[in-house]
Amino acid sequence: MTQGQILEPDQLQPSSPSALPPIASLDGVDPPESDIMCRPGFGSTGRCISVLVNHLKVSFESPDVTFYQYTAKITSEDCRPIESKSFRVKIIDELFKKHSHELKVKLFAFDGNENVYTVGPLSQKISDFTLILEESIGLSADNSSEPTKKSKHSLAPKLFKVEFNYCHEIPVQPVALTSEGHNTCDTRDALRVLNTILRQQAIKKGFLSVRQSFFQDDSRNCFEVDKGLIGLRGLDSSFHMTSAGLSLNLDVAMTLILKPGPVLDFLLANQNVLEPRYIDWVKAKRMLKNLRIKTSHTNRVYKIIGLSDKPCYQQSFPLKMEEDKDSNEEQFWETTVFEYFLKHRGVVLTYSKYMPCLDVGKPNKPIYLPIEICSLISLQRYRKQLSPTQKITLLERTKLKPHDRMKALTDAVKNNQYESDPLLVACGISVEKQFMQIAGRVLEPPKLKFGRSQDCMPEDGRWTFKNKQFMMPVNIKCWAIVNFSSNCDTSYLSRELINCGRSKGMDIERPYALVEENQQMRKASPLARVDAMFEKLQDKLPDQPEFILCVLPERKTSNLYGPWKMRSLSTFGLVTQCVCPVKITERYLTNVLLKINSKLGGINSLLAIEEPSYVPHVKDIPTMILGMDVSHGSPGGSDPSIAAVVGSMSWPLISRYRAVVRAQSPRTEIIDSLFKPQENGKDTGIMRKLLKDFYKTSDGQKPKQIIVFRDGVSNSQFSQVLDVELEQIKQAYLGLGEEDIPKFTVIVAQKRHHTRLFKVGADGNVPPGTVVDTEVVHPRNYDFYMCAHGGMIGTLRPVHYHVLLDEIGFSPDELQNFIHALSYVYQRSTHATSVVAPISYAHHAARQVGQFVKHEELPENCGENNGFTTTGSIPVPELPSLHKNVRKTMFFC
Repeated sequence: MTQGQILEPDQLQPSSPSALPPIASLDGVDPPESDIMCRPGFGSTGRCISVLVNHLKVSFESPDVTFYQYTAKITSEDCRPIESKSFRVKIIDELFKKHSHELKVKLFAFDGNENVYTVGPLSQKISDFTLILEESIGLSADNSSEPTKKSKHSLAPKLFKVEFNYCHEIPVQPVALTSEGHNTCDTRDALRVLNTILRQQAIKKGFLSVRQSFFQDDSRNCFEVDKGLIGLRGLDSSFHMTSAGLSLNLDVAMTLILKPGPVLDFLLANQNVLEPRYIDWVKAKRMLKNLRIKTSHTNRVYKIIGLSDKPCYQQSFPLKMEEDKDSNEEQFWETTVFEYFLKHRGVVLTYSKYMPCLDVGKPNKPIYLPIEICSLISLQRYRKQLSPTQKITLLERTKLKPHDRMKALTDAVKNNQYESDPLLVACGISVEKQFMQIAGRVLEPPKLKFGRSQDCMPEDGRWTFKNKQFMMPVNIKCWAIVNFSSNCDTSYLSRELINCGRSKGMDIERPYALVEENQQMRKASPLARVDAMFEKLQDKLPDQPEFILCVLPERKTSNLYGPWKMRSLSTFGLVTQCVCPVKITERYLTNVLLKINSKLGGINSLLAIEEPSYVPHVKDIPTMILGMDVSHGSPGGSDPSIAAVVGSMSWPLISRYRAVVRAQSPRTEIIDSLFKPQENGKDTGIMRKLLKDFYKTSDGQKPKQIIVFRDGVSNSQFSQVLDVELEQIKQAYLGLGEEDIPKFTVIVAQKRHHTRLFKVGADGNVPPGTVVDTEVVHPRNYDFYMCAHGGMIGTLRPVHYHVLLDEIGFSPDELQNFIHALSYVYQRSTHATSVVAPISYAHHAARQVGQFVKHEELPENCGENNGFTTTGSIPVPELPSLHKNVRKTMFFC
């Protein structure tokens, strides 16, 4: 086996950031509607059922209420802006309490940033106010006989300036009119105000607010995750306009917080060590920065900015001496933190004497506090990257069964008492106490075809390959197994895999080599372990193998996965399948063979309507299907975003795809590399490669219709999908010398929403194929919810499909059945997927190639400039090019 040569180095070059930056999503706010198609009708096929939905109907009694919007500029006495959101809220609250007579307004909503919404106008359009705030803090009494006694000590009053500037009026009437069936009203501003009211209500109760999700400091809603982290359940609530009028959508929310309590206890748990002497203080400094703590001797709250350079008993600072009446000069003397707390605070420090102190001052004026008198306060969100183990624990603990979720939501309706909120009452808004019961339909599953002319009708969204063969099985002659695990018998694994493959129609020879990792390599870096394994593999194989089975030591959390995929897909051009068998069963081996067969060019199953083709609008006109997704790095990280686009091949089939993947600037959602003309006139964009592959695999046919499935964009980015991404696709098509642009259907799939469907009169989930396209959908735009998949654990989340454009002309029934069918062509599994297969493939392709940039060592075949390209001020690592042997395979299966 020889290292492959990299052809077409421009294949996966990074792209410059989009000229249009991503627009922040506004919860409950409608997208711009200028270019988005309206609903052409409703579906009617399928079995009718009744479903409960987690929306509460909202009615109006006083639709003529008007809000007045003002911007609030809040500064301190020295004209510095106040950055703390919580402090800004406190200042505005105090201002309206103390100056309500001058303001002539009592009811208001403040978003914590700069927008203030009042019921009725302020006395002037531009108003300046000065506010004096006095804060009091608890101090331990010096009386040693009463160590628990508290006394109040007032700080010097602080002066703040608040300037209100009038923006515009926001009537509630458009929401009321839309609720009555008038579909021409713009409700975005009114919804923004109503959702601000919900946030303000929660903040006043002391809840943690994360956009429209609210979390209470209640141990009953907490569960341990790992390393000092706690999962906290809360409530997401937001107003939405639907075809049935205004509704309040409630759902269970979850966030991660730091475990409150002594700082030392947190550090021990966070670093998973038993004794303080094992704490890594470099890691501790990174973890503690910007966290808030409370001191036991004063009860004051501080923010940590760092750690002291020396331990507590050595760290000195200048202490101001008592004033000398005979001298006007201030005098200082050096003391240590340990001595200060012993002599001046009466605090005897024990374990923290030899530890660094917490610095809670300013960069040029440190204030040192011993760790043992400091405790983390509650409700502090954890925003850093999670480990794979933490992610798995979090997912497992956050799954709620439908009846448990519904009970939690029902309790939330009782506890929140929306009828008592003065602002909602002033708007004449009343919220029903029972969740809406609406009509849904269950679509028939598509029939599937297997090998030897067998077929089956899936039940509950699932099917099996027991006593069945793959539709197009591949035969494997030269392959090998590499083993990074000490717990796997690779001889037994290979025998069972060969036997299982034979039953599925695959003729698999015995592996040419079983390569075990040298034990001394197990402490080396992941990339070094992978490179050592490939060296051993090269020595044992006479030629390029057809595929490699790689046994990893851990499931889902192995740090070998990324380096292994990078080397196999980029450097050597090998199709590989990673496994970590806990128990080798026929079911497990079948799932492994499904992926292997697909990657090597086989087909596991087809829709019965694919061959011969009976797919409406697709069977007679060459049609290309695209799945597009962008994967972002973990919060707080600097990894680039990875854009992946998969395109269908071999028309009229809709089950075979090829992927092209590019890197782009971090957190950039809109794909800007679909069309990339160079100075020499050559297009190096994604679409050119996919269009050429379609032509080569479809008997020389060029696509006359293109169906685009886009994942991951928010409502506010719909116009960018049409104006930026769709335009690039058209330019790429014209760049091939074509004159007639294909017809397009553009559909966005959203999974990050809070609408849930519940089965009426039963504890389980709604049946697979459930569709809802009435009442809780958009009042004008073309959207619907679909639960194509089944589920036994947790509550199913329907996919929210938005049809932005349909030039092809699907009827609602045709489009819903087509999307439902595309959930059954996923070659990796034997069950329907929640979202259409092209999007699932794009997600997997982005995830696999995204692993390439997660290692400290740069890949050998990166481009110039040390593997980085600078776009503006943001360096974007170049992705290694996929090897020519795997570019056109379904490597992402």
